[in-house]
Amino acid sequence: MTVSDPARLPLLLLDTHVLVWLVFGMPALGSRAHNEIDLGTQDENLLVSAITPWEIGTLARKKKIELHRETLVWVQAALSLQGIRLVPLSPEVAVGSNQLPFEMHADPADRILVATARHLGATLVTADRALLELAKSGHFRAMDAGL
Repeated sequence: MTVSDPARLPLLLLDTHVLVWLVFGMPALGSRAHNEIDLGTQDENLLVSAITPWEIGTLARKKKIELHRETLVWVQAALSLQGIRLVPLSPEVAVGSNQLPFEMHADPADRILVATARHLGATLVTADRALLELAKSGHFRAMDAGL
């Protein structure tokens, strides 16, 4: 892959925490992941699952994240960033999240993220150790957001 060939840039599916880190410019987002995300903005190769706004709303309601503005306004602003596309929850992903060909924990948001990555052939950008370990099975691709 070369920077001069944007058609070959991979689709990157951002885990919820990665989107939050990106918007807030948090140092938890590693330089390698940040560079890949920057490249992804060039060709709208950054994907956000439809489950992510729900998860952000849940985290804000439970006061696990502070958005400093109304949740819907924050989500709309995040989704309007250059290169980001919201991926709808298709029937293939919804059903696929319950029929994964490997064992996985029951968290519905994580299952939908993995099913979305598999369905679209995208790389899941996450710092979730369980998901990174699970990706080693070869059933989906993941990139460590902390690197």
